[in-house]
Amino acid sequence: MVEEKFINEIATLVKKYASQYEINVYSPIIAQACLESAYGTSELARNAQNYFGLKYRKNRCPSAIGIYRKVGSEQNPDRTYTNSYMEWLRFPDMDACVKGYFDFTNTPAYKNLKNVTDPYKYLCNIKADCYATSLNYVDNLMNIIRKWNLTKFDIERDDKMSNSPLVSYTKLSPNHSGQRTHSIDRITPHCVVGQLTAEGIAACFPAGREASCNYGIGKDGKIALIVEEKNCSWCSSSNANDQRAVTIECASDTTHPYAMTDAVYESLINLCTDICRRNGKNTLLWFADKNKTLAYTPKSNEMVLTVHRWFANKACPGDWLYNRLGDVAKRVTNNLQGNTQKPSNTASGALYRVRKSWQDAQSQKGAFSSLANAKKCANENPGYSVFDGNGTAVYPASSSSTPSNSSMLYKVKVTVDALNIRSRAGTNHPIVGCIRDKGIYTIVSEQNGWGKLKSGAGWISLAYTQRV
Repeated sequence: MVEEKFINEIATLVKKYASQYEINVYSPIIAQACLESAYGTSELARNAQNYFGLKYRKNRCPSAIGIYRKVGSEQNPDRTYTNSYMEWLRFPDMDACVKGYFDFTNTPAYKNLKNVTDPYKYLCNIKADCYATSLNYVDNLMNIIRKWNLTKFDIERDDKMSNSPLVSYTKLSPNHSGQRTHSIDRITPHCVVGQLTAEGIAACFPAGREASCNYGIGKDGKIALIVEEKNCSWCSSSNANDQRAVTIECASDTTHPYAMTDAVYESLINLCTDICRRNGKNTLLWFADKNKTLAYTPKSNEMVLTVHRWFANKACPGDWLYNRLGDVAKRVTNNLQGNTQKPSNTASGALYRVRKSWQDAQSQKGAFSSLANAKKCANENPGYSVFDGNGTAVYPASSSSTPSNSSMLYKVKVTVDALNIRSRAGTNHPIVGCIRDKGIYTIVSEQNGWGKLKSGAGWISLAYTQRV
């Protein structure tokens, strides 16, 4: 195909120059060329050998040979467009243009592109740096990366895969088999059998213990990096599975069914989404059948869930999570494909949660499918109430609650390097900005896990924040 030929030609040149400019990821740049030049067929590409929409900037690109003038279009914050004559760089050939791209971005304005290994973070950064005005620029490019599995070019690097930007604590364990011998196409969540913090999970894998995992999710939802994704952890009692799976230990109760907090469950959804996205996948599959799963060869855009109990005589990940893996797969796939919806509370009915207040998730004593059991727990803990899945207090009757979409006022601290601001609550809405300072922001309203910024700039995912 014409598109595949173009991709391979651009990829060869991107790999040729990237390392000279401390750029450690290829797929987003290849995707930019595909989008900006319509796979080499646009007017600018045909007449000026300009494949990245590079505008004229004096002394920015020594490999350019002149200026090409034509009408260009820029998108405004209100989604309207402004058309005007613009000056674009002209290059002698594709090689000179690719080098020109790296010269163009090799300035202090784009310094946050250097040494980034996550395609999504690279695109968020370059959009925040005002490289393009399209409000859907990042999403459009990620769709191209997934469509053509462009992360395969990233995997060819010596340093292999990237790690999740959702990590807020790192303690690397020496317990692993070195770099993977298989690309990542599986995710294996585990129950750690203990309501531990992220730091506590990481401390479980010192030198000498023949066990580890790639990530740990603490009881409050905090995520720890324990074995880098490029390396094979010792987690599933199966080297073949661990070679191709990202393994995740999740804080849980110590007894059957090994239940997990809401914070752990939501972080697992977000982490699985991020793992899939960075590895070029837009679908997460759960077959609930060992033989079918292990015999299945995932397509280039697919990731598959596996479980520890298939490889050893263990209950892991516990029935609580095992019975929700279908929901995990569905929600992650919806996130990846921009088709978000309100999460279901359980795989088989609503849960009743026992907390001091609906907003104080850290105070939760438990989640029960039986209202009677939830009431009993509340009676045993003075000051606690029972809430349904919508945040409405159902026991005692006089309890107050705050629905998930009500108005409120509180502050949160951003915990990731780059957090998108969207026009409305949900990843299917346009990106209108990006927070990159890990600062403290005021939330005035919540909706389905999203918070509205007091400044009016838009909505952010509260999964990537901590309340202060």
